[in-house]
Amino acid sequence: MLNTLLPTTTTTATATTTASGGGGGGATGNSVLFVRRIATVALFASLCCFVIYRGGENLGLMIPGSFSSSRGSFFLPVNNVNANISAVAASSDSEEYKLENVLKNAAMDDKTVILTTLNEAWAAPNSVVDLFLESFRIGDHTRRLLNHLVIVALDEKAFSRCLAVHTHCYALVTEGVDFSKEAYFMFPDYLKMMWRRIDFLRVVLEMGYNFVFTDADVMWFRDPFPHFHEDADFQIACDHFSGDPDDVENRPNGGFSHVRSNNRSIEFYKYWYSSREKYPGLHDQDVLNNIKSDSFIWDIDLNMKFLDTTYFGGFCEPSKNLSEVCTMHANCCFGLETKLHDLRILLQDWKNFLSLPPAEKISSKLSWRVPQNCSLDSLRRYAPPPVNITVEQT
Repeated sequence: MLNTLLPTTTTTATATTTASGGGGGGATGNSVLFVRRIATVALFASLCCFVIYRGGENLGLMIPGSFSSSRGSFFLPVNNVNANISAVAASSDSEEYKLENVLKNAAMDDKTVILTTLNEAWAAPNSVVDLFLESFRIGDHTRRLLNHLVIVALDEKAFSRCLAVHTHCYALVTEGVDFSKEAYFMFPDYLKMMWRRIDFLRVVLEMGYNFVFTDADVMWFRDPFPHFHEDADFQIACDHFSGDPDDVENRPNGGFSHVRSNNRSIEFYKYWYSSREKYPGLHDQDVLNNIKSDSFIWDIDLNMKFLDTTYFGGFCEPSKNLSEVCTMHANCCFGLETKLHDLRILLQDWKNFLSLPPAEKISSKLSWRVPQNCSLDSLRRYAPPPVNITVEQT
C-alpha cells in the first residue's frame, strides 16, 4: 500500500534534488534515498495513528475529543478489546448501536445482563464501588458474574473510574444535570437520578435484554439466579417481605430487581415512568407502591413477584441465615459515610463466616452486626430542607 502512495512524492523529491544539485552523483543519490526514507516513515506513522484513532473510536475507547452529544445526552461505551473491529466499523454510529455492543459483550447466553449505576461520589477510591466489586470476588460462585456486569456511569469521573476497575463500562450522561455528587435522599437531584434510571432500563428491555438491576450498595454473597421465580416478568426485592411473593402489600425496593424482556415488562416500565407525572415529588419506589395494584398491571397480564428477604435481605430486614443469603442491601440507610461504615462491617462479617469450618457454617449462630450507624432515624438528618414561605405583611 505504501508503494502505491509514494511515487508522486518521491519523483518530486528526485527532480528537486537534481535541479539544485547540478549532477552531484553519489551525494544526489544519497539525498534522494534519505528523502524517500523520511517520507516513508512519516506516511507510515500517519497511517498508524489514523488506524489506531479510528479503531479506538469504533471500539468505543475514550479518545480525547471524541465525546459526542446528541438529543440532550451522550453515551460513551467501552467494550471488550476482542470485539470484531470490522463489524463495528461497518455498522451505524448511533447511540443505540453502541449500547447494543456493550450489552452484547456482557450478556449471558439467554441475553441477561447485570446492571448497576454509578456516580462520582460512589465511584471514588475506597467508596461504594470498591466494596461492591469485592463482594463479587469473595462471594460463593459470584466472581464469574462480574463477566456479565455492566457499570452504567452517570458522569465522566465515574466513567473514568470504571475503566480502571472493570471491563464493561457505559457512560450515560444527561446534559444539563450534574449527577456527580452525593444525591441526598428525596432531594431534586436524587429524584432525577432515579427516574433517569427507570427510563434507561426501559430502553434495555426494548433492545431485547433481560436484566438484573442492582444498586452498587447491594453486596453479592451468593449466585441469586437459582432463587428467582422462573415464571415472573418482573420481580423485585423488598424492604419488608410478608412471606407471600404474590402479596402486593409487600414493600418493594427498587435497588434490586430481575426483569425479563417482553411486551408486558416493556409496557410496565413505560407506565411506571409516565406515572411520575401523576405523583410529582415521589421517587420511583414510592410510585411503584402506588401503582402496583393498578388495573393496568392486570390488563397487560404482568406477572409480578416479590423476593424473599431470606435470600435478598437488607438493613431494613436483614437475612438471618448466612448459609442462605444471596444479597444484602444497605437500604434504610442515608448518608454516604454512614453507609460505608456499615457496609465494611457487613463484608467483614461475611469473611468471618467464610473462615468457619464447613460443619460450623451449617450450625453457626453467627449473625450480622449491622445495621449500626444505618437506621430509619438517619433519614431525619438528610431530609430535604423545609420550604421557606414568605408571608407578605399588610
